[in-house]
Amino acid sequence: MTIQPGQTYRATNPLDEGRRILIEAYTPGDARAHVVDADTGKRPRQILARTLHTKPTTKAGQPRRTGYVLETQPDGSSR
Repeated sequence: MTIQPGQTYRATNPLDEGRRILIEAYTPGDARAHVVDADTGKRPRQILARTLHTKPTTKAGQPRRTGYVLETQPDGSSR
């Protein structure tokens, strides 16, 4: 998976009520990505890159309960 600035991710934890984040900056190979709230552009912070996923299901086919799943690419396309 390639993490790129401009990608939008949605929280997979049901208690997060679909919280969305936007990747502001990421250097390939880094352990962390710089993100902000996708709706407001506020709350800048860093999150672990390993919590960003391309698919909403695990390898076993179960729905993800932790982390974030890719919602849109920088060009506006989904997954």
